[in-house]
Amino acid sequence: VERGEVLARGDFETQRVPVAIARGALSAADAAGQEATRRITAGSAVRATDVAAPRLVRRGENVTIALVSGALRITSPGRALADAGRGEPVRVLNLATNRTLEGTAAATGEVRIALP
Repeated sequence: VERGEVLARGDFETQRVPVAIARGALSAADAAGQEATRRITAGSAVRATDVAAPRLVRRGENVTIALVSGALRITSPGRALADAGRGEPVRVLNLATNRTLEGTAAATGEVRIALP
């Protein structure tokens, strides 16, 4: 599995190994859906330091900036200025106004702005 790839259940194989090797290894259920933070070679144990929550927003990518309040939803095109996972803060450039805003990564390619 290459760095940046999201792990799937099919990427795992369960093996019997000595306790010293298994110490700190994640189960397939815990690792599936996580993003590899480094290259993970076949047959190696996956540890918590090898994975992270997947990035929903990537630096330089176009995103949708969404202001949501109750039933009201206003969107604008933007560009992410940093990577972010779900719930993480991220700065975005509003392409319509050329202003920099800070919001929260909410979904793939979507940054939500909170009302003050």
